[in-house]
Amino acid sequence: MLPELKIAQLRYFVLVADYKSFHAAARQAYRTQPAVSLAVRELEQKLGQALVEKGGGRVELTPFGQHCLPLFRGLVEHHDRIAREASLLARHEIGQVSIATVPSVASRLLPGPLGRFVAEHPNVQISIQDGTAESVQQLLLQGQVDFGISSLWANDEQIDFAPILNDQMGVVCRADHPLVAVGQALHWSQLSGLPMIRNGTSRMLEGTEAECLLERSRLFVSNMISLIAMLEEGVGISTLPYLAFPRENEKLAFLTLADPHVERQIGMLTRKGRSLSPSAEALMKYLVQSL
Repeated sequence: MLPELKIAQLRYFVLVADYKSFHAAARQAYRTQPAVSLAVRELEQKLGQALVEKGGGRVELTPFGQHCLPLFRGLVEHHDRIAREASLLARHEIGQVSIATVPSVASRLLPGPLGRFVAEHPNVQISIQDGTAESVQQLLLQGQVDFGISSLWANDEQIDFAPILNDQMGVVCRADHPLVAVGQALHWSQLSGLPMIRNGTSRMLEGTEAECLLERSRLFVSNMISLIAMLEEGVGISTLPYLAFPRENEKLAFLTLADPHVERQIGMLTRKGRSLSPSAEALMKYLVQSL
């Protein structure tokens, strides 16, 4: 059976060997000389061999002690490296965090808070994957990310969802579309007969009076860049949450859909029963406070 070697005993032995004195080693370790002597003696008993020559004023190592010294020194240094890294991880001063989120959150909400967090924690590596709410949920369930920021695509007993903000659904069309002259608060019936371009967020209208608009639609575009191009060309109108609307685009207009009033909840998605790393937990709390 292998002996259980204590790091403290190995450390004291290395100090004794380096300083050639139990007294100097004890002073360096902030321990009493009897305590250091006892630790080395117990180490010898565990190994069944003497490490230090008996008698004499100056400490000399036995051949066995000389052979063990570099092994014990390496083990102590390895322990200290691990202890330092674990301590830094625990204080979220270092680490790696992976996030999945929908593009609207990644582009509209995250840049400011993430920039501040990175400035405060320069040794934490952060990666972001964006995609649909469904893909965010899948990445989380597959363990490929630490947490997600999105609406909840579908209820899942393996996922905890903590809402942090609401995002209202509106109608997006060309800035010169007749709807713009109607006003901001639109009723779904005012969209009847207009060519509707469905997208990934259109499912939010399902179960409402406006669902018939989706049933009459003959065009579905999943990619946001392609959808914007279609809208700019006047191919049709679409519905989007406000955060997903490109506000800097002067060719398009966002009109509030007042009836039905539809909102998506944006929140933090985590795996139920799974703890976050200290860095991931610190970043998630920071983002919740910021958003």
